[in-house]
Amino acid sequence: MKRKNTEPYVRLTQPLVRDSGVLRPATWEEALERAAAGFRRTLETKGPEAFGMFSCARATNEMNYVAQKFTRAVIGTNNVDSCNRTCHAPSVAGLARVFDSGGGTSSYQEIEDADVIVVWGGNPREAHPIFFQHVLKAIHRGAKLFVIDPRRTSTASWAHRQLQLHVGTDIPLAHAIAREIIHSGLANTAFIERATEGLAEFAASVEPWTLEVAEETTGVPAELIKELAHTYARADRGQLSWTLGITEHHNGTDNVLSLINLALLAGHVGRYGAGLNPLRGQNNVQGGGDMGAIPDRMPGFQNILDTGVRAKFDAAWGSAIPPHKGLNLTQMLDAMERGELTCVYIIGENPVQSEADCEHTIKRLSNVDHLVVQDIFLTKTAQLADVVLPASAAWCESDGTFTNSERRVQRVRKALEPPEGARDDIQLLCELARRLGHDWHYEGGEDVWDELRTLSPMHAGMSYARLEELGGIQWPCYREDELEPTFLHGRLWEEDPAKRGRPAPFTVIVHSPPVDLLTEDFPIRLTTGRRLDSYNTGVQSGGFPSPLRRGETLDLCLADAVKLGVTEDEVVRISSRRGEIEAPVRIDEGLRPGLAFMTFHFPDEIDVNVITIEATCPVAGTAEYKAAAIRVEKLPATV
Repeated sequence: MKRKNTEPYVRLTQPLVRDSGVLRPATWEEALERAAAGFRRTLETKGPEAFGMFSCARATNEMNYVAQKFTRAVIGTNNVDSCNRTCHAPSVAGLARVFDSGGGTSSYQEIEDADVIVVWGGNPREAHPIFFQHVLKAIHRGAKLFVIDPRRTSTASWAHRQLQLHVGTDIPLAHAIAREIIHSGLANTAFIERATEGLAEFAASVEPWTLEVAEETTGVPAELIKELAHTYARADRGQLSWTLGITEHHNGTDNVLSLINLALLAGHVGRYGAGLNPLRGQNNVQGGGDMGAIPDRMPGFQNILDTGVRAKFDAAWGSAIPPHKGLNLTQMLDAMERGELTCVYIIGENPVQSEADCEHTIKRLSNVDHLVVQDIFLTKTAQLADVVLPASAAWCESDGTFTNSERRVQRVRKALEPPEGARDDIQLLCELARRLGHDWHYEGGEDVWDELRTLSPMHAGMSYARLEELGGIQWPCYREDELEPTFLHGRLWEEDPAKRGRPAPFTVIVHSPPVDLLTEDFPIRLTTGRRLDSYNTGVQSGGFPSPLRRGETLDLCLADAVKLGVTEDEVVRISSRRGEIEAPVRIDEGLRPGLAFMTFHFPDEIDVNVITIEATCPVAGTAEYKAAAIRVEKLPATV
């Protein structure tokens, strides 16, 4: 099969407005006034809760700070979110529930110094290659890597052991590991008694999950489960990392909590080298949430329900922040369908192609009265807009900061001027704010950052000068003359109860299999993921050549291909309960019979999200991208 050569998207350099159903070029003045007029009309006729903001996890911290400020201070709603809802919102929800903070607990250096690393539901060799370089250093130093994944991935080729479980059986596997740790007397009782609560109820809940029962449910041999349990619990420095194989399920938050239970049992949190780490995919998905571009937290991960927190921001901004949580991205889409959310401002996001069951998303976005899209390309989402605003590319055309998976805030600098006709994201937000009665003045990213530092205690000690001097700083950093430890939650090891604070609770969790059941009509389980050379919906990476790129394929094991009577490169029809697509077959012996794999990188040619299911985690709102039931059919021969 020929390598994929996708036509690049053309950079937007002129605003567009919709007249009589057609987007046409407009002046900046006309486009900005059209955008502002729609926002104004919504406020006057339907109120602020009819507005929703999709902020951008690829843009700078500073842009995300201004975007959520626009939503709260100008519009007057907390309906702001970003693509964290499609990936790691369950990680944030689970970690915050147990530890009051949604960030990963360790640094990359601690990964290198760990004795045991467990990568659960992820393929960082391809999806998080920088993180994986730290894993490789640990392996070369003698650390053991356990990989838990339904596929035998390129990451697994480096593993001491791989546990190849059935899709959606993470909780039974975690419960069996926990039970084995408890029954073998390997639980860290000193830590548990000092820093946790709820062990008895949790231990009772995992009691049915013997090694034998777990083997039958998960497909993982009992001796492998036992080896992982003993190795992880006996390690001095144990690291547990996960990605979307854990979170992109209808019970993603429960999956995360089941892993946190293991860390509490072994005492692998709150110490150097021992931790829990969700690996972020977008370059600033951590920072977007940290900046408050989520519906339940203000900048610095401060609780929106806290009266004192809201009062502090209201005093600084002259705002009246609503005393309740806003709608997350999934809830905003539901509200569009009900006709309750009628005005949407999307910055750098492409939900038409990134959301599960995307045909449903298109109908919902088509249902709003006023859609403004600010982007560098005319994406499939922008093509639905009433107003399109050409923006700068934050990662190379703006000054600011990003925050990576180890919570490290780092400076980014403008390397290029935006093309003539495009404007900086923050300038656009400020101009729209001015037209709605809020005259904001920022000379550059540092002005925004310094305002943030006055309002977010965990960023207070990070001046631009200090970030440059130290090459980045992990949060929290409360003072300009101190640095905190590289790991979080050291308080749990304090002997003084007052310093130790709230105990970390074990969570009782019930296994719930994937929503999309396998049947005779849909007998194959489709799971999804990423490949090394491509990036999400392919808008930015698809237009550039890669020697590794094959385009989209349906990956099957040889046994399934023979059973279906299809061969490598043969185009087949793939159907789910929501729709159907066609794609060429690729043989991958890393898959087991009954399991198929696809990516989201080429939606313009093969839109995989037509067939994925939008069953969502009730806590985090993340969809079950990892578990669709499909049917694969050989196409009739053409004459």
